[in-house]
Amino acid sequence: MESPANAQWQMADPHVFWGEIAPTEHVVQIYENDESFLNVLGGFVSSGLTAGECVVLIATTPHLNALTDLLNKDGFCVAELAADDQLILLDAEQTLAQFMVNGWPEAQLFNTCVSGIIKRAKDRNRPVRAFGEMVALLWAKKEAAATVHLENLWNRFCETQAFCLFCAYPKIGFTQDVNTSAHTICCAHSKMISGEQKSATRIFYKTAV
Repeated sequence: MESPANAQWQMADPHVFWGEIAPTEHVVQIYENDESFLNVLGGFVSSGLTAGECVVLIATTPHLNALTDLLNKDGFCVAELAADDQLILLDAEQTLAQFMVNGWPEAQLFNTCVSGIIKRAKDRNRPVRAFGEMVALLWAKKEAAATVHLENLWNRFCETQAFCLFCAYPKIGFTQDVNTSAHTICCAHSKMISGEQKSATRIFYKTAV
């Protein structure tokens, strides 16, 4: 299989890309700025909601607020979706704290925490997709080993559950060329989205492992 450095970038319509994504995919974006990140995240969320899926967002407060504004402007009623549990909004710091022990993600606590979230998401027999920003919080604290461990916990959990998982990291947290310093991060995922998205009308992606 191609390495992240050698894989070829492909272009797709965001609605097609997110609409056809397999429920077992683990997708990552290492983004240049919040605009490019929110363009991609907005497509991920809106495609799921339009398809009748439950969307779980575990994100920072600024990103939750920005996405809420974006969805409302696009004609979604966030308050109604949240009340119906079709859109589950969770604070990343608070969720992360539920399973961190001495600066390390504890596997049993993680499984208990995430199992509860996914059970709630599946309660009305909807397909589920989830976005998680907890790994980015650990990475920002220079906790590389804990970040990779958390990614692996997600991967093991997803092996027993059928949902697409998307996570994202700001490029500013990487001190070298992304394909070098982020190699371990990329290899924990099935697809990588370009961090230089300039519009919401197209998406560039490639095989990440």
